[in-house]
Amino acid sequence: MKAGKRRSILNLDYRVKVTNTRRMRNILVLGAGKSTSYLVDYFLEKAADEKLQLTIGDLHPETIPHRIKSHNACTVVALDSRNEKQRKEAIKAADIVVSMLPARFHYLVAEDCINFEKHLVTASYVSKEIKQLHEQAQTKGLVFMNEIGLDPGIDHMSAMQVIDRIRAKGGKMLLFESFTGGLVAPESDDNLWNYKFTWNPRNVVVAGQGGTAKFLQEGSYKYIPYHKLFRRTEFFDIEGYGRFEGYANRDSLDYREAYGLQDVLTLYRGTMRRVGFSKAWNMFVQLGMTDDSYTIENSEGMSYREFVNLFLPYSPTDSVELKLRHYLKIDQDDIMWDKLVALDLFNPEKKLPLKNATPAKALQSILEDSWTLAENDKDMIVMYHKFGFELQGKKQQIDANMVVIGETYTHTAMAKTVGLPVAIATLLILNKKITTPGVQIPISKEVYEPILNELENYGVRFKEFDVPYLGYNPDSVAS
Repeated sequence: MKAGKRRSILNLDYRVKVTNTRRMRNILVLGAGKSTSYLVDYFLEKAADEKLQLTIGDLHPETIPHRIKSHNACTVVALDSRNEKQRKEAIKAADIVVSMLPARFHYLVAEDCINFEKHLVTASYVSKEIKQLHEQAQTKGLVFMNEIGLDPGIDHMSAMQVIDRIRAKGGKMLLFESFTGGLVAPESDDNLWNYKFTWNPRNVVVAGQGGTAKFLQEGSYKYIPYHKLFRRTEFFDIEGYGRFEGYANRDSLDYREAYGLQDVLTLYRGTMRRVGFSKAWNMFVQLGMTDDSYTIENSEGMSYREFVNLFLPYSPTDSVELKLRHYLKIDQDDIMWDKLVALDLFNPEKKLPLKNATPAKALQSILEDSWTLAENDKDMIVMYHKFGFELQGKKQQIDANMVVIGETYTHTAMAKTVGLPVAIATLLILNKKITTPGVQIPISKEVYEPILNELENYGVRFKEFDVPYLGYNPDSVAS
């Protein structure tokens, strides 16, 4: 749907008089960040037919577009989720709560939802604290739907749809691999790293630091420590979009029980990038620039060049460039060198604006100079699944992939694939189409089938290919 057409629908839909007798249902959306553009549009497009009143509570309501704030079915309020009185009043008045806040605030919201008996929807991973609310939510008949965005979210639903279909035919799962990447669209891919920030830059800089990556390969447990993570990659091709690489997520075994894959031989989940990114990123890891455990006391006003020099041996004669090349063992004509130069890392004039920055925060600031999406840039989401199974004594494989290209700077592929599943699930819960109570993730047919069906109407769909069974990808590199 084009942006101009979308705006006209927002106003047109609400002018249509509703003929049913259902009372107005109040949806409270907490947090109106980058991921909420499609989420909000979906609710407002459905407002007349579904008798919805949308309340958006955000710390900075002035940043919300006028076309949203002026809509008859929408109320925007200044709301600090740390303010207990504000938060409780807003939740008490809602029929269902959508929390798009940073993950650390979800538990506060969840406790209030238990107390006021409100359903809750979030795109974030289920925390241990929220998991402990399961019995209370179940007893009160409340749906606490988590991990209903992109990754986690669409990955769960699309995987379980195929896995359940294989099992329904009598198949036995042998292998499951899944990769997701938030990338720049081909038409906006104009730097040597083939990458721009399409989501939270901090998450990119500290990726992989939460613990040793764990996965299963042909029945054996495998572990990759952080300092080796970006040199252990898989490669795969997506029809029409070329070649990609993937590195392991922290714990691929987390979903073994949830997916019913206790007996699977290979289980691997990872993050997708364009080929060459991981090898280049590994330079920052080896230098120590991604470390987030200590602060640089004199970081404010430090030049980019001085920042690089912090991590190199002292030399009274060698330049920063020469020391870095020797330290990382890269030749001057190596593309790795060109990638570093392209970031303006050796510029003595560019300064860090941050006080007491960690190396990771300083690196993030430098990268945002080069990797921030321009207003005319588009992003791209790519998801890839591989299913290996045995059916009637024959080993078979299905590869499935999804590619979504962003429309505009605000209506990004990331916002679409995170926001729409959240919005669709919210309305299904309100309309009692999803009724199983308790703290959950979207792995049941009751949840994934209607959401995936509706996502197809918005261009979010998977292509499936029957391919020869290969087992664990042999086209991988380790060094």
